Amino acid sequence: MPNNRPIGVFDSGVGGLTILQEIEKQFPAEQLLYFADSAHCPYGARSPEQIRELSHAIVRFLVAREAKVVVVACNTASVASLAYLRANFAIPFVGIVPAVKPAAQTTHKKRIGVLATNATFQGAIFEDLIQKFANDVTVIRQVCPGWVEMVEDGRIDGVDVEESVKRYVTPLLESHVDAIVLGCTHYPFLRSTIERLVGSDISVIDPAAAVARQVGRILDTHGLRSSTAETRSVQFFTTGDSEALRRTVKKLTGRDLVDVEQVELDLPSLS
Repeated sequence: MPNNRPIGVFDSGVGGLTILQEIEKQFPAEQLLYFADSAHCPYGARSPEQIRELSHAIVRFLVAREAKVVVVACNTASVASLAYLRANFAIPFVGIVPAVKPAAQTTHKKRIGVLATNATFQGAIFEDLIQKFANDVTVIRQVCPGWVEMVEDGRIDGVDVEESVKRYVTPLLESHVDAIVLGCTHYPFLRSTIERLVGSDISVIDPAAAVARQVGRILDTHGLRSSTAETRSVQFFTTGDSEALRRTVKKLTGRDLVDVEQVELDLPSLS
């Protein structure tokens, strides 16, 4: 039976827009809620306990607005909290993990690089990915301090951006990888700069389209596809400054946000 309730999507900030855009492209009939936890961004330096608390509060907010599925459009939050969320909420979840599997299938040199936050690398999920899909591949891990902050500021090109990208991509090139995984949803906004620096012989892998396809499978499995003939809408929420979010989204995607609701989460231990 069709279900016209919205799909909830959340991230520590604007990175999840890369996932949101793919969901919009693949499922034009679905209503969407996007939650940017900008006040607590970046998640990469936070403890797993803090990330779980933040994620729980955000999902509670989205469920109160009738979300039928929640997409954890953040690698760090998925690694830290996805199992916890599934155990504490009755709705289906879709998470995102670094695209180690397709990178391992793509590489000819058996050497791949993964760009991600420190918190993503510390989780057991990442180790499981390597064991399952890349146990015969050398995986070079690279933390990229400052990249999330650059994207949150809407800075995705320019001299300082190129210097930062070069700083963290160079070790992967020196390790002779032939596939690079964008292991944070903010990083695809830097993709053009990364590809220019690494050259055409190295595959740069963004899992956004695959995550959206998984959303489709979940909708079908649970009978949650929308049948609405109405114009699709996307409601935006942020714990940060709503005007700042509008400016950044405009810079990154060209999208004009008409209305952004500013939200304060109840987080006693983080206050």
